[in-house]
Amino acid sequence: MYDAACRSDVGALQRASGELYVSFRRRGEATVLDDLRQVGCLKARFPRAEPTAWTTAVTLNTSGGIAGGDRLRATFEIADGAQATITAQAAERFYRALPESEPAHVRTRIIVDNSAAAEWLPQETLLFDRCVVDRRLEVELALDASFLAVEALVFGRAAMGERIEHGRLSDLIRIRRCGRLLLHDAVRLVGEVDAVLRRPAIANGARAVATVVHVAPNAEARLDGVRAVLPPEGGASAWNGLLLARMLAPTGGALRHALIAVLAIIRGLRPLPRVWSC
Repeated sequence: MYDAACRSDVGALQRASGELYVSFRRRGEATVLDDLRQVGCLKARFPRAEPTAWTTAVTLNTSGGIAGGDRLRATFEIADGAQATITAQAAERFYRALPESEPAHVRTRIIVDNSAAAEWLPQETLLFDRCVVDRRLEVELALDASFLAVEALVFGRAAMGERIEHGRLSDLIRIRRCGRLLLHDAVRLVGEVDAVLRRPAIANGARAVATVVHVAPNAEARLDGVRAVLPPEGGASAWNGLLLARMLAPTGGALRHALIAVLAIIRGLRPLPRVWSC
């Protein structure tokens, strides 16, 4: 028997907390690590670069997943002329939260300086039934910086018969160039998520969705190529040096296949991070 307190009391549960700061700079023809600070459950690793690849940072969440009330914050700075890819060791999981739990707060900030380029290529985000998520990606670009981002959401594992009957998701991507807003893309799902996804005007029953954002002086030139490889449940537009593509798929595996095709058009012959093959 337990004394007065209940072990499932929200106020008594331990929460995961993590902070990560990574900066890169250019040294000759190479991009090298400039500074690293990691606290709590957030870590970063730096595998040796392939001959045709950029310098890569692989993030890890040692807590094993994200639950309600967890707080994770990461900042990445790519200095003048540097080129860096930021990815994740595995798909991130947002687990079921207790009814009284605060949302899981995830904040990511990426700063890309003059003549620098950055890629934000995490693997899929897996959402479990009754998860409560508040996530933001904030990007600040210099005038001639380039940026590529992928955000993929999988609503339950199809092979396990999972569905998100209820949940709360607030997901924001905000990109600025020289302080001027280029993109404010917000997703908000509250309540019966699976029922909402079945609506024809929203996801028409798809269980996996992805957004690809590319900011570069020649972004519009890649639009036709991206449209050619998009699945039928997808679309893309480009304007003012920004390309935005969205796609739907019945499963996470089908979504990844479509993403790889789109990224090949944008990234050319450079290989994806090795963790994408694990």
